Amino acid sequence: MRERTIENMAGGKGHDLKPGSPEFTDSNEAYGSKDNRGFARTRMATLMALFALFCVLQLRAQTPPLAGIAHVAFRVADLDKSRAFYHTLGFEQAFEFADDGKTSVVFIKINDNQFIELYPRTGDSEPLGLAHVCFETNALEALRADYLRHSLEPSEIEKGRAGNLLFDLLDFEGQLLEYTQYLPGSLHSMDHGKHLEGDRISQHLLEATIPVRNIAAARRFYATKLRFEPSSPGGVKLRLPGNSEDQIELASAFATKTARITFAVENTEHTATNLHRRGFKVRADANSVSISDPNGPLIVFREVQGRKR
Repeated sequence: MRERTIENMAGGKGHDLKPGSPEFTDSNEAYGSKDNRGFARTRMATLMALFALFCVLQLRAQTPPLAGIAHVAFRVADLDKSRAFYHTLGFEQAFEFADDGKTSVVFIKINDNQFIELYPRTGDSEPLGLAHVCFETNALEALRADYLRHSLEPSEIEKGRAGNLLFDLLDFEGQLLEYTQYLPGSLHSMDHGKHLEGDRISQHLLEATIPVRNIAAARRFYATKLRFEPSSPGGVKLRLPGNSEDQIELASAFATKTARITFAVENTEHTATNLHRRGFKVRADANSVSISDPNGPLIVFREVQGRKR
């Protein structure tokens, strides 16, 4: 063991410490053994990890929660065929808007808080598929202020055509996201309890799939900027902030069928039988079944217990 020299605390002169001397033993204990130093480093790393976790939890606690997915909007080639497709699934049209005598958007009702919006393509240059996803919140102003504090650029809050408050936000790849707060007297609120008489194949829209070019970068954006919670490390599914347990799925924009929405059902076998009875060709996977709208997205039904809105 090499000899160590420290400055004499009283006189400031060098003082040699010999191995085995009482002074050496005391000095070695003062500096700490290798085991003690290793323990200290481990403890410090643990404290830093706990502090980082605390900061993340505090950040999420300060972020106004989302009540769930409000609607998913698709641009379709044939509006009438898409409307009929959802009607066969038991979903009724709640209302629609028209411009210049032509229908510009149709609102298909899933439950009192969730809808599918269908927009007809008005030109060949308009892409088909997902137009936007809209999230519901009960604190729209606070949510927008929180986004501004975190260097995001949400639009100004406006009152939409249906009578609800909303703002827009582009994700890092330019995908349009909407946020809305339902207001008393809006078309959505006035329709509570209505247009639910059909034999709906599901009562809850659970998940919306968002196509992205860079999945890893998109996951970082939604997790760190919007505070969505990844369902697993490195996973492509992220839960919305709050208690709804609704979620988004990130999918490669280069896949052949990225337009996709997922509904919750209690039993996939019963759902498959029901879909066959309605004339659909059903594909079965491990925990889900799916059908394809020839004019629109892939529709997935996943077995989830007790999920109704």
